[in-house]
Amino acid sequence: MTEPVGHGADGAAYAPRPDRSPDALRLALTRLAPHRLAEMERQKNEAFELAAKTENLGPIRGWLTVWAGEIEVERRPDLLSRRRAAEHSLQTLDHDDAAWSAARDELVAILREAREATA
Repeated sequence: MTEPVGHGADGAAYAPRPDRSPDALRLALTRLAPHRLAEMERQKNEAFELAAKTENLGPIRGWLTVWAGEIEVERRPDLLSRRRAAEHSLQTLDHDDAAWSAARDELVAILREAREATA
């Protein structure tokens, strides 16, 4: 079941959280970030191939976890703006800069928050 429309700390509405199924996640990504569909499909195919090869559902579960988290970030403006700022810092700062390490930690925290919200 899809979560109803949520609201950020600023009161702004954001898209509902989709179910954790490949079809629901794909539909949500189509609406939120269609430019990422090819990436999602490629990773899904890799996960399903690995699951078939190893006779283990772990890769599929992992794919669902990753993409549920990615969609959580895409649907929440607060997480999306934090991720964009962290990624910008990671791309523009020197790796020896303390701010680069802080941006890396921020990106990990954002992904952890998103994945925990969808667990």
